[in-house]
Amino acid sequence: MNRYYLIIVLCFVLAACHTEYNLEKRNRVFLEKRNFILSDTAIKAKPAFITLPAGDVRPKGWLKDWAVLAANGITGHLDEWSATYEKAWKGVGFEARGADAETGLGWPLEQCAYWFDGAVRLAYILDDSALIRKVSARLDNVVNGVLDGNGKGKSFIWWHDVDFRKHEFENWAHSHIGRALVAYYEATGNPRILNAMTKVYSRFEATPVPAVSHNSVSGCCNADPMLDAYMLSGNHQTLNAVLKAANDPKTLDAVQKWNNNDFANTQHGVIVYENLRIPAMIYPYTNRPEFLDASNKYIRWMEKYHGLPFGIASSEEFVAGVGSTRCTETCNVAASAWTFQQMYEITGDGAWGDRLEKVFFNAAPVPVARDYQTMAYYQSPNRIENVFPSATPENPGPGCFTFLPVGHSVLCCVGNLTRVVPNFIMHAWMGTIDSGLAAALYCPSEVNTVVGKGVPVKIVTGTEYPFEETVQMSVEIADASVFPLYLRIPEWCRNPEIKVNGEKINSAAQHGFLRINRKWQTGDRIELHFPMQVEFADGRETPYPRANYFYSERDKGRPISNKPDINSPFRTVSYGPLLFALPIKDIDPNHQAENQQWNYALSSRNASAVTVTRSKMPATWSWRIEDAPIHLTVKAQTFDWRPSDVLPLPETPVTGNGDANITLVPYGCTKFRISMFPITE
Repeated sequence: MNRYYLIIVLCFVLAACHTEYNLEKRNRVFLEKRNFILSDTAIKAKPAFITLPAGDVRPKGWLKDWAVLAANGITGHLDEWSATYEKAWKGVGFEARGADAETGLGWPLEQCAYWFDGAVRLAYILDDSALIRKVSARLDNVVNGVLDGNGKGKSFIWWHDVDFRKHEFENWAHSHIGRALVAYYEATGNPRILNAMTKVYSRFEATPVPAVSHNSVSGCCNADPMLDAYMLSGNHQTLNAVLKAANDPKTLDAVQKWNNNDFANTQHGVIVYENLRIPAMIYPYTNRPEFLDASNKYIRWMEKYHGLPFGIASSEEFVAGVGSTRCTETCNVAASAWTFQQMYEITGDGAWGDRLEKVFFNAAPVPVARDYQTMAYYQSPNRIENVFPSATPENPGPGCFTFLPVGHSVLCCVGNLTRVVPNFIMHAWMGTIDSGLAAALYCPSEVNTVVGKGVPVKIVTGTEYPFEETVQMSVEIADASVFPLYLRIPEWCRNPEIKVNGEKINSAAQHGFLRINRKWQTGDRIELHFPMQVEFADGRETPYPRANYFYSERDKGRPISNKPDINSPFRTVSYGPLLFALPIKDIDPNHQAENQQWNYALSSRNASAVTVTRSKMPATWSWRIEDAPIHLTVKAQTFDWRPSDVLPLPETPVTGNGDANITLVPYGCTKFRISMFPITE
């Protein structure tokens, strides 16, 4: 018996040493990257923030509950549910949709690369040994293939001599496996991973940014991992390859067109989100403002003409205008957030943090089941079983609203879903260019990293934000040290209150951040209070883009896409960073409960007439309607609502049949719902 207990204790000691050793390596990688950015003259406009390695930020509270569900569900088991995720990137042929049975090239490379990128990040964030072993074995296979393989090793597709000028899809997939390898190296510090990235990217032909037609994939987003590989290795051949693509006439044409607000409507949403950030990522190496402006203008255009209330543009799979039954592909929950994150790092503007929270707290939970075992390809602001959306977009066709273990036989969304939770967690805190730390996103968490010249620091964040208004932080630091701490002030908050050790800080925020530069020591406490308020927003549905060949000629699945005069009014309700919805109770994500009433129009914009009710967070969090810790009671009227696919909302304000008070919950808690409401006269 004593021997048994000795073994158990030894296991715990070894596990602790393993975590400590990884932290040491991660700290070294982070410091080297930060110091390189500071000293490298090729980086002409220094980015404001530096991403910490996966594992430096760990979730706590409700966020950890959700992360563990992801690891125990889709993220941890995709390879057991699909041949695409079991076989891709092994260098063998296999049978799967879109796969070359002889070479293993094709569609599965993209889909599986998404999974690797999400799974490796989540594995180290949770220090999940089983998931670490699973993903490491697969990524090590790629690294070993590049370094020790059959003599090809020219790309991460190490078993095949791919000509990327002729294989756009492999080029696209290549960029995503590159992103996964960056995360893997930063989490482990294993030099073989960086050697493999340098070997490939130092002689890689980067693709220029396409201008306005995004109907096919582009490999230009290899720029993401290429620039990371450059900052981690200092290999100038890698940087030169990116700069060559940046100066290509096609890229310069794209930058000019975007700055002139020349955006075609023939755009695939995922490809747009992946491509539009590239000029901004090149900006630090050129110091040419037009590159940064081009990306900013494209994002604003997407938000203005296609933005849905949960923070992402519609895409079915092509951009689809504004509407209560317009859909967003689940891939875009990951792709939009990644783009916003890159913009955040470059500019340090807190408004990007607001965008990221809006996506994560609202859009992220909806297309995945509460137990993280199934997911759906699309989500829409309004969803009522057998009512709307009643017709499926042609791409990918029937089944795209159904929750399944892999979501749909088109497997990109389930792979991309795995990126959503870990990317938010690991970017909650970021390093700053002046050797400090930035609280970039608010959530229950613990960050372990270094500040100044390498002083270890831990900051524990205790909060139930966004379900409460207070955030409390406690500092533990190896040696009392002076460093700047940046605290984001949300744009929606009118009267924030910040205290350090009980003393109110009266400084003004700049670019959305309050900078506190002082000598920090163990025991220091920071208290943040962000009073939330109810916000109503009115808008109108718009037609599908008429210039879009996809909708005007091809999409026979959705009759609404052929209606040119859509202009129905709607109203949304928000509270702090949360979008609210009328919940339609469900039996499971595919079936709503019987006798649910939803025929309401909002009859007031008076925020003071809204009742806010708070309740205690549950012991474990899974986004159940019953567990919603905030409820809003708003004034509405019942009316005879008979929606159709062509006319999901009434064309004009309606005359109600009777007054009603309806109770709304956070949009993220729902599977069936109304979040874009009709309005009364």
